[in-house]
Formats: sequence, C-alpha cells, structure tokens
Amino acid sequence: MTNIILRIGLRYVAAFLMARGLLSPDIGTTLAADDDVIQMIEVALGSLVGVAAEVWLYAERKFGWER
Repeated sequence: MTNIILRIGLRYVAAFLMARGLLSPDIGTTLAADDDVIQMIEVALGSLVGVAAEVWLYAERKFGWER
C-alpha cells in the first residue's frame, strides 16, 4: 500500500517540478516509475519516522512530559 501512495505522490511532485521547469520530462518519468527510487524513498521515510519517534521520546524525558 505504501508503494502505491509513494508512486502517486512522486508523480505529483515530478509533474510540479516539470511544470516549473526544474526537471526534464525524461527524469520526471523515471522518478515516478522507477521501482528502485520508490524503494529508496520508502527506506528513507521509514528511517525518518523511527528517528522522529526517538527524538520525541528524548524530548518527553528531557522536559518531563512522561505520564
């Protein structure tokens, strides 16, 4: 399911960047359709969520927000 959502999101991002002239149509198509790019973004997002959870736990302990 995440793969589908990422693919749709990348298509919108690629279309926006192509419309602004920041990305060529060939690169935009590759970005939105390449499975390796999708997998790299999934790993990056998963890592980001994990880091955000650890930072939140650290902030809870530091500022006494624990229950």
